Amino acid sequence: MNSSQFTTKTAILGDYPPRKCGIATFTRDLRDALNSKRPDWDCPVVTVTDPGNSYDYPPEVRFEIPEPDAPGYERAADFLNLSRADVLCLQHEFGIFGGPGGGHITHLLRRARMPVVTTLHTVLSDPTAEQRRAFSDLIECSDKLVVMTNHGAEMLRDIHSVSEDKIAVIPHGIPDIPFADPNFYKDHFGVAGRPVLLTFGLLSPGKGIEYALRALPQIAREHPDVIYIILGATHPNLVRREGESHRESLEQLARDLGVERNVMFVNRYVENAELFEFIGAADIYLTPYLNESQITSGTLAYCFGAGKAVVSTPYWHATELLSDDRGVLVPFRDADAIAAGVLDLFSNEGRRHAMRKQAYMMGRGMVWSEVAADYAKVFEEARQGYQARGRRLPPRASVFGKIEPLPSFRFAHLQRMCDSTGIFQHAIFTVPWFHHGYCTDDNARALLLTVSLEELDACDEAMSRIQSTSAAFLQDAYSGTCGRFRNFMGFDRRWTEERGSEDSHGRAIWALGAVVGRTRVAGLRNWAASLLERSLPVVEEFTSPRAWAFAILGLHEYFRSLHGDLHAERSRDALAGRLFDLFQRNASTEWPWCEDIAAYDNPRIAQAMILAGRFTGNEEMKNTGLRALAWLMAGQTGIDGCFRPIGSNGFWKRGAEPALHDQQPLEAAAAVSACIEAFNASGDPAWEQTAKRAFDWFLGANDLRLPLYDPSTGGCFDGLHDNRVNQNQGAESTLSFLLALAEMHAHRKQKPATNAHVLS
Repeated sequence: MNSSQFTTKTAILGDYPPRKCGIATFTRDLRDALNSKRPDWDCPVVTVTDPGNSYDYPPEVRFEIPEPDAPGYERAADFLNLSRADVLCLQHEFGIFGGPGGGHITHLLRRARMPVVTTLHTVLSDPTAEQRRAFSDLIECSDKLVVMTNHGAEMLRDIHSVSEDKIAVIPHGIPDIPFADPNFYKDHFGVAGRPVLLTFGLLSPGKGIEYALRALPQIAREHPDVIYIILGATHPNLVRREGESHRESLEQLARDLGVERNVMFVNRYVENAELFEFIGAADIYLTPYLNESQITSGTLAYCFGAGKAVVSTPYWHATELLSDDRGVLVPFRDADAIAAGVLDLFSNEGRRHAMRKQAYMMGRGMVWSEVAADYAKVFEEARQGYQARGRRLPPRASVFGKIEPLPSFRFAHLQRMCDSTGIFQHAIFTVPWFHHGYCTDDNARALLLTVSLEELDACDEAMSRIQSTSAAFLQDAYSGTCGRFRNFMGFDRRWTEERGSEDSHGRAIWALGAVVGRTRVAGLRNWAASLLERSLPVVEEFTSPRAWAFAILGLHEYFRSLHGDLHAERSRDALAGRLFDLFQRNASTEWPWCEDIAAYDNPRIAQAMILAGRFTGNEEMKNTGLRALAWLMAGQTGIDGCFRPIGSNGFWKRGAEPALHDQQPLEAAAAVSACIEAFNASGDPAWEQTAKRAFDWFLGANDLRLPLYDPSTGGCFDGLHDNRVNQNQGAESTLSFLLALAEMHAHRKQKPATNAHVLS
């Protein structure tokens, strides 16, 4: 179970190298930056592969989605759910996902059970109907939307009606390249002493390179040795459609203009180390895009952050980044203006160097280490928001009414968890985990379940075997030397301790009392009475209020058939008196509880107070238990009034808020039982509804709207994290669900006027 309060596993979804595109590079660089920030950060990658291609992906890529394959997106969601990622970080660009408007990604997002942080590499001002529909679904499914410019944030608010709290602005990450003299790198490319212009990125018609080429004759007249490096392979999608016709047209244009000797076409995709050398050699970076709606340009961010002087057309990202004389903006499709901007910077060295320094200083906030820290903060906000957001669930019909039946009993998983020694403590998913062996706690719960099933005529032959095995385990757990139960036994059937916890001893007393009070098997009843008599005296030496409560519950079970045992009554009264005294000394109006922390199995303490007060005639004690339980249940109320048990990751400390996760089945089962006891004591039907609310937590009426029990096997998941279900099905969880189910069946079986715990 993950008890960390911080994101430790972030799945990243996007294109990925060796696929050659800007999104792939960004995805890899973001992942590397997150890992550099914190080496324990696990960042598995899910990638989308374009049609007709296959790639030899590196080990961090764990799942591949063929772009047009709609079922592939659903399979990827299942993989992500099983990976138990804390957050999904999605890289979104129109055109990289399949379906109308790229809508296939919605299949994945609707199926994923984790918060989603989506980085928007494009925000369209005038999308097509299909794009608008897909984008609207994307916004709905995302917990946070990251854009790289303030203009992008404005568009989300003004055009797409996205709330401010859902938007985060994080700049495009850049490598931390040193501020260096371009002459240091020029000899690497045979251009030492020459003025160098650079454009890089995948070639496509929208880049406007033809206008930069048309500006070159004017620049060359004043600087005959100028060299314009056009770095990058043709975009793969363009190659598939048209081959290299676009590149060839640019090469022909350079020849027609008579500047072919001033142009260096580097027709390949270069890795970062070589790219940084190309950037380092540039005096001026040209970015003559044709469309203002370019919301993000990674190439611009790289060169700007490296301290390059930039001449650019006024697309949205450039306008924001190059304002205040951090670069030169020229009109779209204007070769003369490009030439004028370049020549001015070449002739005005002071301005060019001031521009470079200003860009470099601003770029320090864009380096990947800073960007990774910003993303980490957004991931945490998404986790918190996801837990609080939930999804509205239609009201369930009352499980006490005639509309909705309770689940049927299934014992397949419980039987799988047992061998001839006892029940195993833990499972990995549904597979018993031998390593942790057995414990008295779980075998006591199993024994309690079997006698509850006897009363419901639901204890079949297999459960009878579990009953015998659990009883034998408790018999061996008891040490006559110290009068205590041991708790933990290894898989080798050796006890790992001389004595167990007080709480485990109390649970054993509880199970023994239930056997005496409920079983129809005379021999088993006699055994339990004998062992309870020997193991009870030491309980009065205990200091744990939960151990006292468990023993009180067990003694009242015992009184079902042996009411009048004065020794047992004295023990019950002594333990109840101690528990009541603890409440009187510690409780206040704001904190009506017996300790300074409400930890685990809390409703059992209130239940014991209600039960003891009820049958000793101590109204103050009974009412103290009722008040404490009402306070507990009010504090364990979440979204839409659903039950939200106090999380084991911090519990509920006096003066603080209850921990929201990890929520445990043990707490839900205890709440069901205690609320039914409160109904029996008070006759108030509101307690029935509260018990129903706690039981429905197992069925999906919880913060995440996810069921915790498996209706085919009767197994129960180990808990509810902030963004997912813990997929392991250990003994405590499965027994908690089955005990709660037995309580609910028993309550419904009674006539309204009959109380299950009436002893006379």
